[in-house]
Amino acid sequence: MPIIAVVGSKQSGKTTTVEAIVRGLNEKGYRVATAKHIPEADFTIDTKGKDTWRHAQAGAKTILSVAPNELTIIKKVNTTRYDLNTLVEQCEKETDILILEGFRKLVAKNLSIPKVVTLKTVKEASETSKYFKPILAFAGSAKVEIKGLKTPKIDVLKEPQKLVEIVDKKVEPIIKKRRTL
Repeated sequence: MPIIAVVGSKQSGKTTTVEAIVRGLNEKGYRVATAKHIPEADFTIDTKGKDTWRHAQAGAKTILSVAPNELTIIKKVNTTRYDLNTLVEQCEKETDILILEGFRKLVAKNLSIPKVVTLKTVKEASETSKYFKPILAFAGSAKVEIKGLKTPKIDVLKEPQKLVEIVDKKVEPIIKKRRTL
């Protein structure tokens, strides 16, 4: 399954960039999954005091929350040992492409995962070019002008379709091949 990683510093536009890519790929008919890295050790998607939280407190390791239009699976596991394959296994059957937000250490030098790097400053462009490989595109505000870079720089607020086309060009052959298997 093709994977695209969106990486960058805090408040650099990662979520906005993911939204633009997901929206555009959905319009093209792709089934898109996303995974968001949340570094806070005590974070939980569950809400203290709610029934699902109470189930976990009682000892359930997997909790299914079933609503009329949503299925949520909460797994109480140590994800610090998860590798990329384990993440992919969580959504592979019903998905054409996985978009990762964050996970910089997991994907930094993985040459099989193209990255979209979000920027706040010109300095970040040169620093991240050394750290992340390969970089499909830079995304950020129009205020950040990068001269001399061969990698495209896109303002996702003004031209999201341009980024979607770059991503689509990269993943379309893989998705077509997977659909014929």
